[in-house]
Amino acid sequence: QVQLVESGGGLVQPGGSLRLSCVASERTFNSYAMGWFRQAPGKEREFVSVISWDTYMTDYADSVKGRFTISRNDAKNAVYLQMNSLKPEDTAVYYCAAARWDSRNLDDFTSWGQGTQVTVSS
Repeated sequence: QVQLVESGGGLVQPGGSLRLSCVASERTFNSYAMGWFRQAPGKEREFVSVISWDTYMTDYADSVKGRFTISRNDAKNAVYLQMNSLKPEDTAVYYCAAARWDSRNLDDFTSWGQGTQVTVSS
């Protein structure tokens, strides 16, 4: 199990930006694909983005494509989610997660952080 800790959430106005960070405890962090998911009140947890461990290939949900950017720094055991042009519908708890391969499927991710709240409101 990889221990994951997210940070960077908060309250932002529509059109604003936030950068989420997730730091892992595992020394083999660079062998995990890292994903971001989110869960809004009353809704199921959904895929946001993933970055592979080897080629750094990225994938995004259609709802965030062109606005969000995922990146990783293996030297710091960290993955980031830069969120621009935020919308009220982006309001959710955001979770980072680790998997042995890049996937959009929640079930493929074996380690999860505690989540960080993102609220987009004027």
